[in-house]
Amino acid sequence: MARRAAGLWALGPLLWGCALALRGGMLYPRESPSRERKELGGLWKFRADFSENRRQGFEQQWYRAPLRESGPTLDMPVPSSFNDVGQDGRLRGFVGWVWYEREAVLPQRWTQDTHTRVVLRIGSAHYHAIVWVNGVHVAEHEGGHLPFEVDISKLVQVGPMSSCRITIAVNNTLTPHTLPPGTIVYETDTSKYPNNYFVQNTHFDFFNYAGLHRPVILYTTPTAYIDDIDVTTSVDQGTGLVYYQISIQGSEHFELEVFLWDEKGNIVAQGSGGRGQLQVPNAHLWWPYLMHEHPAYLYTLEARLTVQTAAGDVSDFYLLPVGIRTVAVTKNQFLINGKPFYFRGVNKHEDADIRGKGFDWPLLMKDLNLLRWLGANAFRTSHYPYAEEVMQLCDQYGVVVIDESPGVGIVLSQSYNNQSLQHHLEVMEELVRRDKNHPAVVMWSVANEPASSLGPAGYYFKTLIAHTKALDPSRPVTFVTNSKYDADLGAPYVDVICVNSYFSWYHDFGHLEVIQLQLATQFENWYKTYQKPIIQSEYGADAISGFHHDPPLMFSEEYQKSLLEQYHLVLDQKRKEYVVGELIWNFADFMTDQSTFRVLGNKKGIFTRQRQPKGAAFLLRERYWKLANETGCHPPAEKPQCLGKSHCTW
Repeated sequence: MARRAAGLWALGPLLWGCALALRGGMLYPRESPSRERKELGGLWKFRADFSENRRQGFEQQWYRAPLRESGPTLDMPVPSSFNDVGQDGRLRGFVGWVWYEREAVLPQRWTQDTHTRVVLRIGSAHYHAIVWVNGVHVAEHEGGHLPFEVDISKLVQVGPMSSCRITIAVNNTLTPHTLPPGTIVYETDTSKYPNNYFVQNTHFDFFNYAGLHRPVILYTTPTAYIDDIDVTTSVDQGTGLVYYQISIQGSEHFELEVFLWDEKGNIVAQGSGGRGQLQVPNAHLWWPYLMHEHPAYLYTLEARLTVQTAAGDVSDFYLLPVGIRTVAVTKNQFLINGKPFYFRGVNKHEDADIRGKGFDWPLLMKDLNLLRWLGANAFRTSHYPYAEEVMQLCDQYGVVVIDESPGVGIVLSQSYNNQSLQHHLEVMEELVRRDKNHPAVVMWSVANEPASSLGPAGYYFKTLIAHTKALDPSRPVTFVTNSKYDADLGAPYVDVICVNSYFSWYHDFGHLEVIQLQLATQFENWYKTYQKPIIQSEYGADAISGFHHDPPLMFSEEYQKSLLEQYHLVLDQKRKEYVVGELIWNFADFMTDQSTFRVLGNKKGIFTRQRQPKGAAFLLRERYWKLANETGCHPPAEKPQCLGKSHCTW
């Protein structure tokens, strides 16, 4: 549990027995001497169910035979959203069930070696997914941003087969009890709408892209295997302490060896058994980008499992990157490795032309390179968990992450009942299970801007925050608010207060002169009441690239820059007291639902949707490098050294 010492909420290593147990592991599929993986990316057969009730696929049992036998299909790339790939306008805004199918050729050893497990893993299916293999139902999952998997060994090890047919039905319908929530509204006025006409309503400001958004993977393990690894770290007078707990499935009698390797390939510590502590003298700590000349140092924890069987020894190997670092919170500071850390960051979306929310390596690397160009050291996964590969790169590059659940747009009273709460608790369990070992993840965010006037909301979020802290006592928890009235929901229970505000944008239109007063008042009221560090978690203004006006007018690039400058004047005062970070809204323009106040999406990005800079990007770059200099700029060792305290841009 978090422990109090001299005014410091120190978020220390996981103590065995003090965290809630998570059900089963969700280790990322990595190849090793005992494990293989096969990615199923590429073109899948696809069909949307346009029937009135959207259930024709189930009524005709499309999963029982190849999809082409029940009607025409499209070729659909995976991973991607299906909405923007084709030219059929009905598909872009489609709500209901869509069907994917892929024939996967399997290596012979996978289908004939009964000591091998074959696992199907879906990185993300938005929102509700049902999976069949060779026409047999194998899995079902609710939630569009986290992985799920199923052991399909018995279905593929049944004879001399070399392939299997994978069918996935995905439904993007949002209800008051999903995360994020939504409602289906049926329009019954037949003088205006066709029969059975309905629309999906939501209360969040991004497009509800849908489909198989992240990699679909087949991977193998032995039948006795490493199921999960829990790692937490601390530092004691220069010695790194790595606490590990490893769970095994498939055998109760085994030997387990643990080795910790440094980046040069040397073993620096070793242990044995399912749990223990590894000590690393003179440890290299995991530091954020620009906070140390060797940021993001990663050790590798190797777990070696050996099980004796009648046929001989069976081994399993798993390699887990480990960053040794500490996180702590005082009433006015956020500390990483005992040093004050200031979030110079952005909010993002998984969003791009054509692919929608589909995972894309070139796009991911472009975004990471732009973050480094900005001098940014952090981002929030607004407003849902991002792909696992994003977390891995943040570990490798030293980009700090506030990891947020898909709890956005929670404004309906139905969304606060026990059914919704139970689902939200389960989503937080899945999120912690997936991301608990990432050193880049320094804080959990349970929700963004929920309605505050509903009676059950206080109990809902008190329970949710307490549950998240119990799942992972080693990290602080936050709750993102946009109103002083949300205080009763989350502020008394969180470790850091995150505040969104849009002064001189959503009110006082065009009046830049009121920003400093209103922002200073916001900070002072929050801190006076709760005595906790504050992050300005969203601020910004829409700017349409190429629109210019001086004096600044709304939607011009000049207005966006001027608004940010007014915020920065107050942030520069308050960061000397209790403000510990600023996250611009938004990193890049992104798609939203159509409306009269959105012109092809939200234009608050400092980059366009195509990742080209607006004027505000250069303003923010100058600011972030200046802030880095003030705290001692440490460019990575592979880059040229700083050019001086006033010009550290390598």
